[in-house]
Amino acid sequence: MMFCPKCGSILMPNQGKLTCPRCNYKTTEKQDTVMREKIESQKAVDIIEKEIETLPLTDAECSKCGHKKAYFWEVQTRAADEPATKFFKCQKCKHIWRDYS
Repeated sequence: MMFCPKCGSILMPNQGKLTCPRCNYKTTEKQDTVMREKIESQKAVDIIEKEIETLPLTDAECSKCGHKKAYFWEVQTRAADEPATKFFKCQKCKHIWRDYS
């Protein structure tokens, strides 16, 4: 790709010559164009194999280990006019149970 030395536009091929569409500059010179791309190495991304809990924590006793804290979330498992089902996950042993109240 060559550019016009007068106005900087891209020179377009026209009847064996390169012509500027803006200022009508014409040339028959041919230049070899070499395209190069420099790729910088990217830093490696560290993968952490740790589970991060984003659920809220509440007071609830685990029936399996007796721990007093559990994460909770609600899901609408029944009809829309009935209350949602509350799920708990023990903070210590990761046991999951439901509360239908």
